[in-house]
Amino acid sequence: MVRLVHFNRDLYQLLNNFVAFRDFYSQRRKAIFQAGTLYIDGRACELCVRVESVEAHSPLANLSRTYLAYCDCRRRNSDERVLIAAAFTGGDSDNLMVGRNGVFYDCQGNDWDATIVKLIDHPISVSQAFWAPYKRIARMVGEQIEKFAAAKDKAVDSGAGAGIAGFGAKAAAGGQPPAPFDVGKFAGIFAAIGLALGAIGTAIASIVGGFMALPVWQMPLAIGGIILAISGPSMLIAFLKLRQRNLGPILDANGWAVNTKASINIPFGSTLTKMAELPRGAERMLTDPFAEKKTPWKRWVVLLVLIIVLAFAWNKGYMQQLGQQIKPLLTGQMHKAEKPGAAEQGTAAEQAVPPEKKAEPPAK
Repeated sequence: MVRLVHFNRDLYQLLNNFVAFRDFYSQRRKAIFQAGTLYIDGRACELCVRVESVEAHSPLANLSRTYLAYCDCRRRNSDERVLIAAAFTGGDSDNLMVGRNGVFYDCQGNDWDATIVKLIDHPISVSQAFWAPYKRIARMVGEQIEKFAAAKDKAVDSGAGAGIAGFGAKAAAGGQPPAPFDVGKFAGIFAAIGLALGAIGTAIASIVGGFMALPVWQMPLAIGGIILAISGPSMLIAFLKLRQRNLGPILDANGWAVNTKASINIPFGSTLTKMAELPRGAERMLTDPFAEKKTPWKRWVVLLVLIIVLAFAWNKGYMQQLGQQIKPLLTGQMHKAEKPGAAEQGTAAEQAVPPEKKAEPPAK
């Protein structure tokens, strides 16, 4: 009798969560495997599942093609502790890192202090994939500059130490005459720098020249083609991976036996992660009383570069070619605008001629 009562009460819910996943896809209520909501980095992650071990869960969950953050959750003033895996399906991953803190609310309304302990990296959105190549280039340039600065700083320190030691040795030995200045060595260095700058300038000039030689209507297409060539492959790969996101491996890693593919497509995935928004009527105060004073040298540098590019284009005749391409378009529009006015002037002139001055037909 007890089992019959339990079947009568819970069988419908059991089928909607373990067979059909109706509660998960309809979003009328949370599914049984959804442990709660994680609030972190300005986002609310609805797809959170409890895990027993990060090391045991992550290898199989990696096949889900979903960006996962494993969090260690603890209750304040208590020894309770749980591990969760939260799926990020919106925004970007720039500020997600191991050690980042958030707040986790379980289905009973209890709050937990959550800390990220491991990340499984996968594409989150197509917009993130669009900016990914540029961020990688900027990160690579920054790392190279840091390495160069660190190497130079180390070389200066070692050179200063060696110079001090050598000066002491020379002073003890009575001193030696300084080495003569090698003009040929420095001339070779300056020649190499000049060749490098010349090659860079030639490359920039050829690119600018080819771009300015295009017709006006082809210039936006060329810019779009360059952007597509840089971001297109990354966006395509992200789009294909986002279409392959699957809930099955996440549940299988917890001991389930999912017999079908529980896909998470792009529209449905956007509903599982909610982005923070300002309340209605709220405004951002962008005035910073402690902001650093802006120096005008950046504007002058940009203006100088713009003047050099325009002067180069004028010297090579690109501006004249552009003007010749635009002039027929403008003159054609002006002629079209003048024709109705000319017709109206002719009609007015005919009406202004008195009847007696009109030409009479020749006599036969």
